[in-house]
Amino acid sequence: MTTTSPETALAAPRARTAAPSTPVRRRQGLQHGGWFVAPFLTLFALFVIWPLLRGVYLSLTDANISGEGARFVGLDNYREALKDPLMWDALGHSAYFTLLVVPCITVLAFLLAMLAHHIERGKWLWRLCFFMPFLLPSTVAGNLWQWLFNPGTGMINHVFGIDTPWLSDTSYALLAVVVCTLWWTVGFSFLLYLAALQGIPAHLYEAAELDGANAWHRMVRITLPLLRNITGLVVALQILASLQVFDQAVVMFDFTPGPEESTRTFVQFTLEEGFTSYRVGYASAISIIFFVLIAAVALARMWLLRNREEDGR
Repeated sequence: MTTTSPETALAAPRARTAAPSTPVRRRQGLQHGGWFVAPFLTLFALFVIWPLLRGVYLSLTDANISGEGARFVGLDNYREALKDPLMWDALGHSAYFTLLVVPCITVLAFLLAMLAHHIERGKWLWRLCFFMPFLLPSTVAGNLWQWLFNPGTGMINHVFGIDTPWLSDTSYALLAVVVCTLWWTVGFSFLLYLAALQGIPAHLYEAAELDGANAWHRMVRITLPLLRNITGLVVALQILASLQVFDQAVVMFDFTPGPEESTRTFVQFTLEEGFTSYRVGYASAISIIFFVLIAAVALARMWLLRNREEDGR
């Protein structure tokens, strides 16, 4: 015959009554957490989801800038856009700009970060100088480089002793925008690389140096592999930003598409169709096509990162 102590008899009811308390607390936590995220979800729906849905609707109509008399036209705007040579030219300019900027800014940001990380004297001054241009507004950067590239009064031609029509020749116009963008935006990628370099343990370099590895081997075998994720992030962010180039290109050429429309980007073409030609429906269709392109680039980046992490395991 078994006997049950009073403590055991009281413990069983307590366990039964305490068991349901965890799910209850979890539900209460979810309810309270919902109030914390509600302001963000409200703003996100108001300024992101609703404009996106509105843009999709307008892309299916022939709406003008006045918003009156819009007629449903289905996919006619998309068919016209895919056959529009001006749209493909603008997309080509944005793609060519991206191909020039992304590799240059990635390499330049890495080299500047290495310099600022290993320099001993005046380290704070170097970091400030490399990052300071990123704090300038796009209009200031555009106007500054418009003056520097001016063939008559600018410093570029005078310092290097050349006579290149940077802002009036189709061969150099987009290159001038690339140079301006590199100087203006390299600070952000530089900061990412610098933070990553400071996170690499020093004992790895010390051990490699004891094994006889020189500076080049330490960079190739230690630094670059450990910065692989940061490099992928920098490349992805620069691709997304470069495809959306607009401000500096417009400011440098006084709100024109450049000589023979050689600097007209995709974003600029979209704005011209919507606010110059007053074809809001057609401009909305172009913007939706661009949105799909940007989303495809972002999803490709996520897929590559996931496969890389799985291979690393």
